[in-house]
Amino acid sequence: MNELNDWKARAAQLRLRDSALIDGEPCEALDGARLEVINPANGKLLANVVACAGPEVDLAVLSARRAFEHGPWARMAPTERKAVLLRLSQLMLAHREELALLDSLSMGKPVMDAWNIDVPGAAHVFAWYGESLDKLYDQVAPSAANVLATITRVPLGVIAAVVPWNFPLDMAAWKLAPALAAGNSVVLKPAEQSPFSALRLAELALEAGVPPGVLNVVPGLGEQAGRALGLHPDVDSLVFTGSTEVGKYFMQYSAQSNLKQVWLECGGKSPNLVFADCQDLDLAAQKAAFAIFFNQGEVCSANSRLLVQRSIHDEFVERLIDQARLWQPGNPLEPSSRAGAIVDARQTARIMQYIQQAQAEGASLVCGGRQLSIDGSNNFIEPTIFTDVLAAMQLAREEVFGPVLAVSVFDDEEQAIAMANAHIYGLAASLWTDDLNRAHRVARRLNAGTVSVNTVDALDVTVPFGGGKQSGFGRDLSLHAFDKYTQLKTTWIQLRD
Repeated sequence: MNELNDWKARAAQLRLRDSALIDGEPCEALDGARLEVINPANGKLLANVVACAGPEVDLAVLSARRAFEHGPWARMAPTERKAVLLRLSQLMLAHREELALLDSLSMGKPVMDAWNIDVPGAAHVFAWYGESLDKLYDQVAPSAANVLATITRVPLGVIAAVVPWNFPLDMAAWKLAPALAAGNSVVLKPAEQSPFSALRLAELALEAGVPPGVLNVVPGLGEQAGRALGLHPDVDSLVFTGSTEVGKYFMQYSAQSNLKQVWLECGGKSPNLVFADCQDLDLAAQKAAFAIFFNQGEVCSANSRLLVQRSIHDEFVERLIDQARLWQPGNPLEPSSRAGAIVDARQTARIMQYIQQAQAEGASLVCGGRQLSIDGSNNFIEPTIFTDVLAAMQLAREEVFGPVLAVSVFDDEEQAIAMANAHIYGLAASLWTDDLNRAHRVARRLNAGTVSVNTVDALDVTVPFGGGKQSGFGRDLSLHAFDKYTQLKTTWIQLRD
């Protein structure tokens, strides 16, 4: 049996969870509502999944509150929560193939990317936050001799986490691991296109020893389940990764309800600056292609704006076109496919509209641009490159969230920085130079949460991820993530003489 047939056989044997998970038990919608989850790579129905709305969200939040106030999780010693999170990490690795398939089938990414990157990465995030718990210390204030003032971090309570479809398991792990490690209870709403790995993860959490009610999963539409979480008066904090438009809705929901904390990781249009003093243009071109075509371009921090110094522009674009040809989409279950299907027909149509608009506005299409049909599905798009992209063009201003690269030219360092920063987003940036002084100068001036020098989209659980401007605020990953899931408590003890 070849590898493709092997993955197809495993996929055919999968059990797809189609119910919400509330208080440790499968739960149906009170009105019986369900939503269709379609495999974008072949257009076939995967499952009709429970569509939660206000009543189910109420039940999940009540369960989470009860677990937080009366259950053991928030009161466990850090080493006990650590042991549970480490068991969960191991269970994820034990179910690596299953979790990889669940994300690949629902959102179209190559199964080998999910198997090699997403699942082990998500498991590592749980392990890392578990390991951190018995290594964190609180503080004692420098007070008077007759005072003992301690500063401790305490869990917030009930966290609502709303995550996107582009990295379903990874984004859930980024939110859940620090939230659970800190002792909170969580209500997780996965994207309606990709609920399966979140539901399976919640089952594995129960098996690992997370008490019922500490982690609840409510699949459903954003307008219903997401809105209900945003407006819920008993949610203490809402964390979100997704579009800037929806992030603004959650800010409004907080103001309209209980002023819950809201932490947003939203859109991006990250620049990648290539200077003429870069000595390895082959590597820069290889990484520039990866930075926009990996995961079909459905990456919030994708380097979707490429700024190239004029003296090397034409040569670099030729190298880039050669690299782009290596990212042709294919069947996501085919191990050799480097790119897969776009998540659904709506997103595919949106990306094609951007391609057509770029041509209408005068950008030069030098690579790709076509919608492809594979295995009966039209949700495949060639890796696409436009040159002569001006700042006023839609392709330079808006997040496409697809495999479409906008290339612009600059003459000097000042112009490059100005072009990179002239945007509403501030999530990530990359720059390529062999001048150490320039690397430091430019990195310091780029408005981005992460600046990658001589690489792209640098990422690790040990460093914070997030941005500014309309990319949002707050940080995922690293110990700084605990800021979103805890609050400071001062305990002042007045000592008698």
